[in-house]
Amino acid sequence: MLTVRAPATSANLGSGFDVFGVALETPADVVRVERASETRITVTGAGSQYIPEDPNKNTVGAVAEALDAPAHIEIDKGIRPSSGLGSSAASAAGAALALNALYDRGLSRTELVPIAAEGEALVSGEAHSDNVAPSLLGGFTIVSGDHVTQVDTSIPVVVCLPDQSVSTRDARGVVPDSAALEDVVETVGNAATLTVGMTQNDPELVGCGMNDAIVTPKRSALIDGYDRVHEAALEAGATGVTVSGAGPGILAVCEERDQREVAGAMVDAFDALGVTSRAYQTRIGDGARLYQD
Repeated sequence: MLTVRAPATSANLGSGFDVFGVALETPADVVRVERASETRITVTGAGSQYIPEDPNKNTVGAVAEALDAPAHIEIDKGIRPSSGLGSSAASAAGAALALNALYDRGLSRTELVPIAAEGEALVSGEAHSDNVAPSLLGGFTIVSGDHVTQVDTSIPVVVCLPDQSVSTRDARGVVPDSAALEDVVETVGNAATLTVGMTQNDPELVGCGMNDAIVTPKRSALIDGYDRVHEAALEAGATGVTVSGAGPGILAVCEERDQREVAGAMVDAFDALGVTSRAYQTRIGDGARLYQD
């Protein structure tokens, strides 16, 4: 039996829709695999009651089929589904890494990215790599077509997760089909700024580069209390705030010294609206880790 700890991720980061992603030190899923004649899946943990165990309807089932690696797969969910933290991607990435090793397929982590992304298609309707790439590779990732660029960084972040649910399909449904040229130019500039900030491990630059006038305004409208939480985080010292993935998680970048205050401000802002939430004080970290049982 092999075990993988696969981290949560935050995709888009505001200015990098369907392109940018980061791995988070916490939370994470734990995936265990054991050879079998046919694939069986069991799911426990956060939100497990909402996750199908049928291999034809679960992201890891698609991964096992793609690798021709039937197994008994146990998923212990540390990442709540429909959170904006790459819940399904973590399971898919963890399964891909574990099954690749279990059956000695010899694929690199980068080669496993499109395989794990096929599992994501069961959730969002399309194969996207902006969550599975950082979950496998760690750090900050840029997905462009079939190419993935990875940068090691350790920017401190806070992720506030309200007791709400936003499905990936619903969030994709509000993305506009077109945008004004000036908004595109501004977003490209912000994305470039964010990328430089990641390479320099600079929270100020990363925060400045998270602004986006195209997708984020539409997605943030799906999250009750977003504007107030956004404002509270900035007032508490965050350098940038945006929707994490499809939401409802909200990502704030900050200096390490400001993490506790930013986390408290975000939770308090939700609480003032009668919304229960929790905040993860974490940072951009490593990709999935493989353990031999």
